[in-house]
Amino acid sequence: MASPGSRRDESRQQYKAMAASERGAFDSWTRALKDFTGLGLTPEEQTARRLRKNFEYDLAACRLCEKWRDELLATSPPVRFMAEHLKSSGMAVTGEDMPCMRCNEMRTGGFAPPNQIQLCYNQLFSKGLLGTTMVHEMIHAYDHANFRIDWSNLEHHACTEIRAASLSGDCSWFQEFLRGNLGFLKHHQICVKRRAALSVRANPKCKSAKHAEAAVNKVFQSCFTDTRPFDEIY
Repeated sequence: MASPGSRRDESRQQYKAMAASERGAFDSWTRALKDFTGLGLTPEEQTARRLRKNFEYDLAACRLCEKWRDELLATSPPVRFMAEHLKSSGMAVTGEDMPCMRCNEMRTGGFAPPNQIQLCYNQLFSKGLLGTTMVHEMIHAYDHANFRIDWSNLEHHACTEIRAASLSGDCSWFQEFLRGNLGFLKHHQICVKRRAALSVRANPKCKSAKHAEAAVNKVFQSCFTDTRPFDEIY
């Protein structure tokens, strides 16, 4: 049985015996295999490969997010409905106002006053989830344009979070099923309260989870029943 050293020597001799064109094709194949598997790379090459792969993933995910966003703005009934009402409220939004970006937090999107809607491409794994996120954030934009929200006021913040969670589809049975939350009796209201309190908890003015829950409970009834600009919860 040949030793590893003798096999390497034999491989080197075979490589040297190749024609220049064959050697070039072999080198290209070897580089491609190393890049695909990560095997045989130096630590420096492994770091460079990881960074390049991350960049390629980010670029592809961002472009897909932008593609879905533009399609939803053109074809989704709830997204188009909210876009029309934002326009009539003096806040016309286009794809340029909804940048796809990488987010560090566990969130799918965000509203940045006065009129930017952020879409987190690294957390959006389906076109349906993106559509729900867009409507959710567009409700925040609608509330900001029409009700002069003070985002440092936890009750104001809680109210728009209640409305956004309730009206966007964020608390649909299917979305709750994907989160592992199964329930039938008033599951929609329970979900809305939980999602709203979670968002309010991230407010810098919020002192604790109980503080967030108290703000949500105080305004829940009036804000939950306010379905503007929709006629009802769909």
